[in-house]
Amino acid sequence: MSALSIAVTLTLAVLGDSIAYGQGASSPDDTVGARLAAALTAAGTPAQARVFAVPGADSQGLADQVRRATAAAPDLALIIVGANDLTHFVPPQRAAALLRDAVRALRAAGAEVVVAPAPDLSVIPWVPPQLRLAVRAGSHALQQAQTLAARTAGAHIADIGRSAAAFAAEPALFSPDRFHPSSAGYAVIATALTPTVRAAVAARSTTT
Repeated sequence: MSALSIAVTLTLAVLGDSIAYGQGASSPDDTVGARLAAALTAAGTPAQARVFAVPGADSQGLADQVRRATAAAPDLALIIVGANDLTHFVPPQRAAALLRDAVRALRAAGAEVVVAPAPDLSVIPWVPPQLRLAVRAGSHALQQAQTLAARTAGAHIADIGRSAAAFAAEPALFSPDRFHPSSAGYAVIATALTPTVRAAVAARSTTT
């Protein structure tokens, strides 16, 4: 009797803001979640992305997204959040505490969690040159607070530094609104996230 091989599809829950949602992409296939699922599948781990992110959300909105995501029993969760915390002037420690709570809830539900901290908003074209240093400092402060809180809660932290540099150097990575990424921009973000996502998948495989 021959063995029956069954391919198990990994569920990737994507939470956060408009970047997690994919606003600005030309096609659903160009979004971060879709690109990451395709990369995992191509590497031998069948995966599908389920998007729970909400455009305009800041960290306050994560709790509701987590409730919806955990009902789907995800294997892996990706959180991209922070841009709206910056534009809404949410104190970094407050935003970080909300992120920590989200990571803890997802971990308790059995998911490995990858967090992409707040982007460096100083690279956005419409930020006036005289404000770039202040915006960069604010972005960095939130990134640090998020990284500490999320790592303490058990998340894998993605290195997004190189993608920020790419956006600063190439205007075509932005969509026409000059705030959200274009499809090309999402490709850069997905490439930056892929090593950490793969590491999270590997960590899950050692515990299941």
